[in-house]
Amino acid sequence: MSRELTLRDALREALIEEMQRDERVFLMGEEVAEYDGAYKVSKGLLQEFGAKRVIDTPIAELGFAGIGVGAAMNGLRPVVEFMTWNFAVLALDQIVNNASKTLSQSAGQFKCPIVFRGPSGSAGQLAQQHSQTFESWLANVPGLKVISCIDPADAKGLLKSAIRDDDPVCIMESELLYGFKGMVPEGEYLVPIGVAAVRRSGTDVTLVSYNKMVLPALEAADELAKEGISAEVIDLRTVRPLDVRTIIESVKKTNRLVVIDESWPFASISSEVAYVVQKQAFDYLDAPVTRVNAADTSLPFAPTLVEEYLPNAAKIIRAVKEVMYMHK
Repeated sequence: MSRELTLRDALREALIEEMQRDERVFLMGEEVAEYDGAYKVSKGLLQEFGAKRVIDTPIAELGFAGIGVGAAMNGLRPVVEFMTWNFAVLALDQIVNNASKTLSQSAGQFKCPIVFRGPSGSAGQLAQQHSQTFESWLANVPGLKVISCIDPADAKGLLKSAIRDDDPVCIMESELLYGFKGMVPEGEYLVPIGVAAVRRSGTDVTLVSYNKMVLPALEAADELAKEGISAEVIDLRTVRPLDVRTIIESVKKTNRLVVIDESWPFASISSEVAYVVQKQAFDYLDAPVTRVNAADTSLPFAPTLVEEYLPNAAKIIRAVKEVMYMHK
């Protein structure tokens, strides 16, 4: 049986279930306790689990990320919430230099089972310092696993898998879509890390995306279908490890690929997907791989410029027609 939940409630349910299941799991971050979370993901958790397991921190991302890493090395399973990944740039020293390297630096003697989570990407008129995507930054680091999804069922199942994982996991959510609704199964279930989901089957072109850019990809697929173009839409869900097999199998069928990515074009997740496909499926391609990225500049404040900056269905449709040689 399934029921409809918002993204925030699906994440909250995952936290509750894992904290009930394992007393080593605890939540820490800015406003997660007394305020019920900046986005209400942790609503009611303080009352249920107490102040030793739901911990408000100072506005000091580097400091509390380091406390989390130390706790994980000593056998606990912290979930560290950042109010936004934009602020977590301050914590990259702990994430990149400590969490990701604990296992290798200790020759396997210490694990670091920690989850870092929070919203990433654009969120309306929040301008340059609050609208960045960091998936490619984090996925570049050996030792980190990086999840980026907005489907409520996936978010719950992947968060539960991440909490149980012995490696550090970064989860990228969407501030705009905490109220996004979807059907979530009741009871215990996990979604495996590193497995993509085919959101729509198709035969003419493959659209690969993740996080909230899956939505304009699906919108574009609907519009293309009206013109007789069948688009397959793949939601990566995890960007490291990357589900190369699902992408390649789709390209072998459709022979064309468009990658939609909210991050900047240079050294992005879309760059990696394009490289992998040309390396492993070159003979199947009937056109060069095309990407639809955010503009190669900092996000402006004006609404008209925000619209111009981000990928959207119209841009995706143009890219599809380009790889299908349907230029007007």
